[in-house]
Formats: sequence, C-alpha cells, structure tokens
Amino acid sequence: MPRYKLTIEYDGTGLVGWQRQDNGMSVQQAIEDACVIFAGHEVRLHVAGRTDAGVHALGMVAHFDMDKDIPPNKVLLAINHHVKPHRVSILHCEYVDEEFHARFSCVERSYLYRLLCRPGRPALDHMRVWWHQRPLDAVAMNMAAQLLVGHHDFSTFRAAQCQANSPFRTLDEISVEQVGDEIHVRVRAKSFLHHQVRNIVGTLYLIGSGKWSADDLQDALEAKNRAKGGQTAPAHGLYFVEARY
Repeated sequence: MPRYKLTIEYDGTGLVGWQRQDNGMSVQQAIEDACVIFAGHEVRLHVAGRTDAGVHALGMVAHFDMDKDIPPNKVLLAINHHVKPHRVSILHCEYVDEEFHARFSCVERSYLYRLLCRPGRPALDHMRVWWHQRPLDAVAMNMAAQLLVGHHDFSTFRAAQCQANSPFRTLDEISVEQVGDEIHVRVRAKSFLHHQVRNIVGTLYLIGSGKWSADDLQDALEAKNRAKGGQTAPAHGLYFVEARY
C-alpha cells in the first residue's frame, strides 16, 4: 500500500478550517472527497497542522495511504481536477515510506501573519490581511517580540479551548518586518498552542500602536493568564508556511 506526501496550498476563506466538520466544507473533506473518486475507496488524510476557519496555507503537508499504486504526478493532477471548485491546490506529491507521518515526523512548523497598514482598505487582498488604517511601529514590535523566544509557559497566548496537555512551548524564532505597506510577523517552532500565533500578533499590535511597551508584554507573559494578553488577531491574516522534516 503506497503512502503519498502532499504539499498543499489553500485559501481558507469560506472553509471551516482543515479538519472535517459537520457545519461546512473543510480542506480535509475537499481533498478526501477528491481522492475517493480515483482511489475507489475512502482515504484518510493526516496533516502537519490543523488550521482554523479562514486561515490560509502556502505549504501545508499531509499524507495518505491508497490501495492502488498510481504515480505521484497523476495523483497530483487527479486531486487538483476533482477538488474544484474549492480553492485548494496540490503543489507537490511524492512517495514516502511507511515510517513517514505528516504530523509526528514534523520537526518544525512556520507561520506568517500579514498586517496591512494604509488608509485604503484592501481590494485584491480582502480576507487575506488584517487591515489597519494607521501605521504600526514594526521596529518596536520586533524588539519586544524577542522576549517570547525560548521555552515559556504561553498560557497568556493560549485559547481557552486549547486541548494541549501543557501550556509550555519553545518558540525558536519570531520576527516582525515592514514590507512596503505591510507588516509581516514570522514565527517558527516545533509546535504551537491553539490560537498562539494569533494571540501573539494581537498583543504585538498593542505595542505597534503605542498602547503597550515591551515591559507590558513581559508582564503579560509572566501573568500566565489569557485575560492579560491582547486580542486574538483575525484568522484571515494567518498563513501556514512550511513544515520541516
């Protein structure tokens, strides 16, 4: 039984997230339904990271097993044909051995968050950026963000519904950079808590807007209390960028 590794790009707008649910179409269901058509049996996708409704992906990784041995290039074409009209695309498909697991073999995950700072609202990037009419101080945000690098109790940045056994995570890297009218927040870690990235971005926004200082961020981290952090940034500005193995 061959195992296939998929690299996936998708627009999360209008989807209920990665995981199959009863309340609407998910990325998982869109791809699994496409696979059934050519596989001749139900398949189960295993994924590197489960994204929420509205979150996008540039390079999500998943794997599945199939009874038939179809060349990867044909699997790619078949999924992309049958997954329409959903805005989901398989960028790469390859054989992997049975020891590979999209979730458990992953050693690092990275995300990008895009904030657009300009008076005019986004037309082309509607539902793909978090729009602010006024500029934010990316330098101050980046300097403060370095306080979060390392191994910490991230309870302040953890969603109430998070099912992780521990609030401790190790943040390997975080950077905040001005790119034209946009501010890009990039983060890398082996794993993240539910809403961790969006809650961090919502808190950094307070610093960028001058409402908070780096000391306020330090106090929030040490409080280990979600109520002491900033807002949860909207899902539509977040992108799953890459999974490393």
